[in-house]
Amino acid sequence: MTDRVRPDGDTKGGNMKKQRLGVNIDHVATVRNARGSAWPDPLRAALVAEAAGADGITAHLREDRRHIRDSDMEALRAGIGIPLNFECAATDEMAAIILRLKPHAVCLVPEKREERTTEGGLDVAGDEARLTEFIAPLRAAGCRVSMFIGHDARQIEASARIGAAVVELHTGHYSDLHAEGRLAEAEAELAALRKGAALAHSLGLEVHAGHGLTYDNVAPVAAIPEIVELNIGHFLIGEAIYIGLCAAIEEMRRRMDAAREGLA
Repeated sequence: MTDRVRPDGDTKGGNMKKQRLGVNIDHVATVRNARGSAWPDPLRAALVAEAAGADGITAHLREDRRHIRDSDMEALRAGIGIPLNFECAATDEMAAIILRLKPHAVCLVPEKREERTTEGGLDVAGDEARLTEFIAPLRAAGCRVSMFIGHDARQIEASARIGAAVVELHTGHYSDLHAEGRLAEAEAELAALRKGAALAHSLGLEVHAGHGLTYDNVAPVAAIPEIVELNIGHFLIGEAIYIGLCAAIEEMRRRMDAAREGLA
């Protein structure tokens, strides 16, 4: 992993500008499940992503198993050579699976059956006592625990208090505003993301970001110096239909690297 930020977030002795790219392969499973067959295989997609330079693989095991299945998580845990980021809701069922598989990272997200994708961030501040208790055994098992949250200071500060190692800032609202051409509002949201990233970093949290990022909107987020990892999935899987997964990832990697060029 030459010149990449180390998976523990320590940039000492490495290239401070290099930003990790985590590739979410959920929607490879969406395509598979639409046909009810065994193809395409999420593990094969993860291995292609790894070969193309992905620094990690993210997969979201939902309560309703709408895309990724338990068997996919098992195959990913056993089959890839880069960190697995296990996304899930904070439920007893998921805790048991995590403690059995012991993935490198666990990202806790809010989850509603009726949503098409994850809407908004986790309310850590409103569920602080339960989440503190929930993540304790995951931390003891060696998993790096992340909270998928908005940029609100209350949520960031609560994430630090409960003992999370990482916060992943939800970029969905920024991405939606950008796509709708509401650029002044998108810039205001971007400023709030910058402020949130700086606060999280000052509290000792590693800062990630993701949701809705594309070739067109990624550069300003990638340029936020405190953000050491972007997690991108839906767009890359969609782009892969046109140009292939390797090429899609390589182009995203190029745009991220270009955005970091001006950083000290």
